[in-house]
Amino acid sequence: MNAVVKKLALAVGMLVLASCTTSQTSTSVQSAPTANASNSEIVPTIKIDGSSTVFPITEAIAKQYQANPSTKAQVSVNISGTSGGFEKFCAGQTDISNASRPISTKEMEACKNNNIQYVEIPVAFDALSVVVNPQNDWAKDITVEELKKMWEPAAEGKITRWNQVRASWPDRPLILFGAGEKSGTFDYFTEATVGKAKASRKDYTASEDDEVLADGISKDPNALGYFGYAYYKEHKSKLKVLGVDNGKGAVEPSPEAVHQNKYKPLARPLFIYVNPYTAQKHHVYEFVNFYLKKAPQVSDSVGYVSLPQEIYQIGVVHLNKGKVGTVFGGEAQLDLTIGQLLQKQKQF
Repeated sequence: MNAVVKKLALAVGMLVLASCTTSQTSTSVQSAPTANASNSEIVPTIKIDGSSTVFPITEAIAKQYQANPSTKAQVSVNISGTSGGFEKFCAGQTDISNASRPISTKEMEACKNNNIQYVEIPVAFDALSVVVNPQNDWAKDITVEELKKMWEPAAEGKITRWNQVRASWPDRPLILFGAGEKSGTFDYFTEATVGKAKASRKDYTASEDDEVLADGISKDPNALGYFGYAYYKEHKSKLKVLGVDNGKGAVEPSPEAVHQNKYKPLARPLFIYVNPYTAQKHHVYEFVNFYLKKAPQVSDSVGYVSLPQEIYQIGVVHLNKGKVGTVFGGEAQLDLTIGQLLQKQKQF
């Protein structure tokens, strides 16, 4: 009898021990959630979408932010173009919108209808770049008028060879790559070259993802395309940049040309738009304050032009005081200089 009792007691003890071990393991996992945890209340996600041009800045800063072990939020950064990003932002689907142009009147109205407000924050300057394949040995520069001749709606199906643009260029096919219709780069480029935003021929390879454009141009000796300066810098070994002549001589894109106000009309500011009333307000504010601290160094490192420190500091003040709205009135401003941008921010 005693032997039986001892065996039963031993069996019960083993079950209790197993039960305690299982309980302790489960508690340990719950008390130390990882970045992959599915419980959004424990690990909130800051949702960012929009411009592929601004993407390299935001992605790099997001990686630095999440590298800190004390960070309690994930950052999701996606690309759908500036217009596509504003569609999601004004519907309340994202916390931050990357934009390569100011918010438009149509987007302002969409945000208003959905009770979405926004803090407009400039983060860098870009030198929108016109590039060709390195095997192109005939084009070294291009005029704004020639860009119009290539890209205006009337060129569709008609301007299809290089010598139709400039007589000294060879009789070779003209293969075009450019921003998609939801891209802020598309809006800005068409307004700066053709004279009207969104006015463009449609018989070209279009994408909101600049990596797709860079890859296509690098594979076709007859190609020409345009995108943000950072993508040219990243793929410099397999692309050739053209100087742009606005009537005062050809100028290649560079930080120096932007600072000296010589790269016109393709120099432009880049932005993030922040929803100040997001449900995850604390985490979004923490991230954007971090963003503005890191933006100068990161903007330069990825290939854009950093702004004066004063502009970033004004951005911090606007963010933390909830200064909502835009200083652009729903329109891009061509030939805007960094100094003029600073004045706008001061007067906001």
